[in-house]
Amino acid sequence: NDTIANLTLMALGSSAPEILLSVIETMSNKFYSGELGPGTIVGSAAFNILVIVAVCVYSIPSPEIRKIDQMAVYHVTVLFSFFAYFWLLAIVQIISP
Repeated sequence: NDTIANLTLMALGSSAPEILLSVIETMSNKFYSGELGPGTIVGSAAFNILVIVAVCVYSIPSPEIRKIDQMAVYHVTVLFSFFAYFWLLAIVQIISP
């Protein structure tokens, strides 16, 4: 599916620096979570959700209206986003000492 491929490529491209930074910090701390890793990932996700969506909505001309045809892609994205946040919370609060 072209839509899923584009969303995956966009997600990897926009989050790759933060993920790489978090992996490097985790490996240098003997696989314990540091102060920088979770903050960069959560900050990047908040920026992607708030600012990029706001720019996309603002860039549509005023009289024009657009409708999302394939809502299933967005439902999958929301599901995995919530899973990722809960997984990060579990790692930082429960698993890490």
